[in-house]
Amino acid sequence: MPRIPFPKKKVPRRVAVEQLGILERTYPHAVTALEYGSEFQLLIAVILSAQCTDARVNATTPALFAKYPTPEKLARARQADVEKIIKSCGFFRMKAKNVIACARDIVERFGSEVPHEREALESLAGVGRKTASVVMAAAFHAEALAVDTHVFRVAHRLGITLGTTPRHVEEDLTALVPPNKWGDCTHWLIMHGRALCKAPTPLCDRCPVSQLCPTPRIIARMSR
Repeated sequence: MPRIPFPKKKVPRRVAVEQLGILERTYPHAVTALEYGSEFQLLIAVILSAQCTDARVNATTPALFAKYPTPEKLARARQADVEKIIKSCGFFRMKAKNVIACARDIVERFGSEVPHEREALESLAGVGRKTASVVMAAAFHAEALAVDTHVFRVAHRLGITLGTTPRHVEEDLTALVPPNKWGDCTHWLIMHGRALCKAPTPLCDRCPVSQLCPTPRIIARMSR
């Protein structure tokens, strides 16, 4: 089957809210799949997860954090040594450079403590809006919603957004969910994307929101 197009029209607000409510009930204990022992380790794990699976990151970070468990230790690391440990995560040269620079920033500019505020987080090497949002929500329980590839795909397939950028998708989602649930909403959509609303082909026959979702109808039309 060719690539499934996203819906061209948003569902009504009440339908979008109902869909998200079903996902909340379906994935009530949704949390980040990344494994970490501190706020700093979560930040480094999220940087490594760019264009890489959480499972691969979790297989890599035990060795990394055993050798460099704190910002001070990672800030003094040789890039070649870090590259060897994280090579399987992809883009390992740039990621090694970024995590070392990030650790150095935390030590030199923030007294070895991961900053809580978005602006400060996004000033660190290798940290963009998505990474900052994950850390803010998971580590500090702040009001932040992160848009990764799963969130982007699932929100479009549900007809919740027509946004062409992660920021637009974030704005559409945060308009539907109370701020205290923004972090949870990230994980409802990620878990649904991994379990059922897969790329390239969703498992609509097993999906709890299929009766409300416009994508099954699109697939049906493509199959005629």
